[in-house]
Amino acid sequence: MNIIGKTRLWFFISGTLITIGLAALLFNGMTRGKAMNFGIDFTGGTMINLRFTQPVTVAQVREILHGHRLGEAVIQRSGERDVLIRTEPLEGEVRQQVVAELAEKLGGAELLESDTIGPVIGRELRTQAIWALILASAGIAIYVSFRFELIFALAGLAALLHDAIITTGFIALLWRPVDVTFVAAILTILGYSINDTIVIFDRIRENLKKPGASKIKFAELVNRSLWETMARSINTVLTVLVVVLALLIFGGETLKEFSLVLLIGFTLGAYSSIFIAAPLVVMWEKGKK
Repeated sequence: MNIIGKTRLWFFISGTLITIGLAALLFNGMTRGKAMNFGIDFTGGTMINLRFTQPVTVAQVREILHGHRLGEAVIQRSGERDVLIRTEPLEGEVRQQVVAELAEKLGGAELLESDTIGPVIGRELRTQAIWALILASAGIAIYVSFRFELIFALAGLAALLHDAIITTGFIALLWRPVDVTFVAAILTILGYSINDTIVIFDRIRENLKKPGASKIKFAELVNRSLWETMARSINTVLTVLVVVLALLIFGGETLKEFSLVLLIGFTLGAYSSIFIAAPLVVMWEKGKK
């Protein structure tokens, strides 16, 4: 199969996925008032961590919160008895009433932790998260530029942006919470994606140094390099996805959001390394001539 020869198909698939993600962001902004479901880490709010004396369900907790007009709260279970509630900012008295009613109606509960993050701190965290992503991307681009060439760095950076944009779009489409855990997952995805891309770039460079490489078209050489690293790329991503799926299915509630982002991002990272980064290198190499 000539992977490079089907570049338009790969770009069409990616363009479609990006369009779906951007449409989700736009639709959310128009219907919900905000493009993404930002958590209290970024918007400010109250966090309540409770340990009940008997097993409880998310539905039971949410039913009680509805009575306090807190139906949109994020509720996460950690085990059968521990529950983490993230909601809009609550005054001290209101918070005590909510905790007391949960304990009374669900058989008793111990307050493990309670904290409120103000909107100013939330904005600061959001700014720091954006800078973390920018600096990570810039550092990766600089590293790849020194190790290879500028066009390789630009292609690798484009693949990373591809992964981050589509992952963000699908999280917006699913209306999953976006907080510091999401940022950590995105940074993990960027690291995985660029590692896979560098393996392919290394093979391209090795093949360029082989005798007779100058007689082979660059596109053919890149295509050969992709197939030589294909088994490694597939085996790596499948191994990682098995672990992430296990976390998503069997892990606690606090791991599910992180695992979901990784599942989407790692799949995209493997795809972009093969079908986006390498074809971009070929396209820009042709443009130099």
